[in-house]
Formats: sequence, structure tokens, C-alpha cells
Amino acid sequence: MQADKAKVNRLLKTARGQIDGILKMIEEDRYCIDISNQLMATQAILNKANKEVISAHMKTCVKEAITQNKCDEKIDELIAVIDKLSK
Repeated sequence: MQADKAKVNRLLKTARGQIDGILKMIEEDRYCIDISNQLMATQAILNKANKEVISAHMKTCVKEAITQNKCDEKIDELIAVIDKLSK
């Protein structure tokens, strides 16, 4: 993995902390909208971590494949990821 590992780790640890907080909110029967807002905030952090990983992949693995004229597989991988993201 070529992404900034410290940045991705920090984002994932933050998301984990938020998930722990959400679980506590559920146990405490907190207001549904408050829980939903925290879920969306956690999704945003996970999306940011994923963007970092995909961006690094494009800047390294895809770029390398292009220079070696082996880009079809990497392009197919990116299409699959974009398809998943758009659902």
C-alpha cells in the first residue's frame, strides 16, 4: 500500500472511536437523528480514508502500469471500484 499510512491509520482510528460512541448511544437509547448524524460522520471519515488509498493507488500502481503498457487490468480495477462507490 502506497497511501500515507499514518493518515489512513489516524482516520480509521477516529472512525473506530466514533463507532464505539455510536454503540454507546444505541445502548443509551439516544435520539435516532443524533445516531444517524454520527453514522454519517463516520461514513465521511471512512470515505476520506478510502479516497486516500485509491488516490495513492492511482498515483503509483496505475501510473506504473501505464508506463509499462499494462494498464488494462488497473483500469478494470478502477472501474469496479467506481461502480461500487456509485451504488
